[in-house]
Amino acid sequence: MWFKNAKLYQLTQPLSFVDDNLQKCLNNVVFRPCGSQELATMGFAPPMPGGKELFHAVGENYLFCLKKQERILPAAVINAELADKVLQIEQEQGAPVGKKAQQDLKEEIVQRLLPQAFTKNSFTFGFISLKDNLVVVDASADGKAEVLLAMLRKALGSLPVVPLCRSAIHAQLTQWITETPPAEIELLLEAELKAHDDEGAVVRCKNQDLTSEEIIQHIDNGKMVEKIAVGYAERLTLVLEHDCSVKRLKYADILKEENQDIPKDQQAARFDADYALMSAELIELAKFLQKTFALDDATV
Repeated sequence: MWFKNAKLYQLTQPLSFVDDNLQKCLNNVVFRPCGSQELATMGFAPPMPGGKELFHAVGENYLFCLKKQERILPAAVINAELADKVLQIEQEQGAPVGKKAQQDLKEEIVQRLLPQAFTKNSFTFGFISLKDNLVVVDASADGKAEVLLAMLRKALGSLPVVPLCRSAIHAQLTQWITETPPAEIELLLEAELKAHDDEGAVVRCKNQDLTSEEIIQHIDNGKMVEKIAVGYAERLTLVLEHDCSVKRLKYADILKEENQDIPKDQQAARFDADYALMSAELIELAKFLQKTFALDDATV
């Protein structure tokens, strides 16, 4: 349940949900398994294990889960069958098989093998904070986050969002090294610096004091921070990127232990409590980034 990454977005218009109507909307894009001739399907599934509702709400924070199922059909298997079939035809006809004919054969092989293929499930979680006009998606890549947003937009009819950070923050992140970072921030021992010139030289460092002369020299030579590992408020550690993407989120033991007193057999209560705790922390982090980098409020 604990997000490992965070793509952050801001609602440009306030939203409100009525739970029954929200469930009906999500039912229109509900997950169903792959058919025998389908490569992939996706749709919304209950975020809470064993739950029935296609969302989970704590206060005004609504959690969603997009489930994707794909049939696993290795290219090596297809190509091996294709090679055998092409060889057989060439031997029988005494002439090479053209590219279009090979493509048709390949499609026939795929359609024949699909029903026998194993399936793989993957899940993308995200939540909407109505009170704070924020959308947070547990994704490390823009594409994966955009798929969830697109499916929510399809279910809800609209989802007016923009990235929380619409301009790069290289300069501000670099100042965290050359000057004093905000009080909530602890610089850790990892960063990536890049020169913004035609050559685009990149320096990646781990287990390195970021305030050392070596790093300062790189900055003096024109390199700027692309991503940096930091601790936030002694409760989170993360890698913050130049577009405010958050990766490799880890939660302090003191935070994750807050719900340890909930019995293991009360899974629903534990899920609810963990989600409430995690979403609150990520909202506070997003607010900190908004304030620190003076990100414009997109809400009208």
